[in-house]
Amino acid sequence: MRTRVVFNQKGGVGKSSITVNLAAISAHQGLKTLVIDLDPQANSSQYLLGEDATYSADKPALEPNIENYFEEVLGTQPGKGLLGNAIGSILKNRSKGLESYIHQSPFENLDVIPASPNLGALAYALESKHKIYKLRDALQQLNGKYDRIFIDTPPAFNFFTLSALITADRVLIPFDCDVFSKRALQTLIENVIETQDDHNDRLEIEGIVVNQYQAQAKLPREVVQQLKDEGLPVLNSMLPPSILMKESHHKNRPLIHLAADHKLTQAYQSLFNEIEQK
Repeated sequence: MRTRVVFNQKGGVGKSSITVNLAAISAHQGLKTLVIDLDPQANSSQYLLGEDATYSADKPALEPNIENYFEEVLGTQPGKGLLGNAIGSILKNRSKGLESYIHQSPFENLDVIPASPNLGALAYALESKHKIYKLRDALQQLNGKYDRIFIDTPPAFNFFTLSALITADRVLIPFDCDVFSKRALQTLIENVIETQDDHNDRLEIEGIVVNQYQAQAKLPREVVQQLKDEGLPVLNSMLPPSILMKESHHKNRPLIHLAADHKLTQAYQSLFNEIEQK
């Protein structure tokens, strides 16, 4: 089982699109694949599960979800005393693992643990009770059930991102050729290296995924070359901009199932092949 985290502290760089489309290609190639959505925006969940995972003011988030799992970790049940909560937590955590929170997507070999908009509210309690290794331990119980796991993370270095990095073998860093993204890369890489040193010596940076790359434009070429000159692990397979991605989001169909021969889909296929060969 190989676990990848897709992480950038900057929003709008294509984390969810990259997570879902790489996972969809993985599943399409016959690998049993799971997507875990740790981002309260739930874009990956909605991308794969459509209306079922789309919440609003009058429509609650799809359950069970990753928030429910972390609530179980905390053992928080209203109306019970401290001892009752503690006993309930022990019993439930013995009988329930992450497997109980998995939803089948419409696509063969591809499952999802959806996010919730209220996930962030649990972060302080989870930190204060030192639950940072719970996700890692829960995923170890899925070993043998999945070949590949992809984790989508919030655009921040917080409890949930750190939990994912502690769990993972590899981290992919989306990058959109923006000057501000380049400035944020150093901090991001320092956070990953610190996590590797303190919590997870298996973790490696698999590479920087250049997204929205316009090969004919001067600035993107210069920015990417600067990254390479600085010795950063830029992956060779770069993702071009295309209106097809918006269509893919709108139809809740990953590219491989929407337009397998399109140049953007082929770029994702090339990216998947590259990281699988590393």
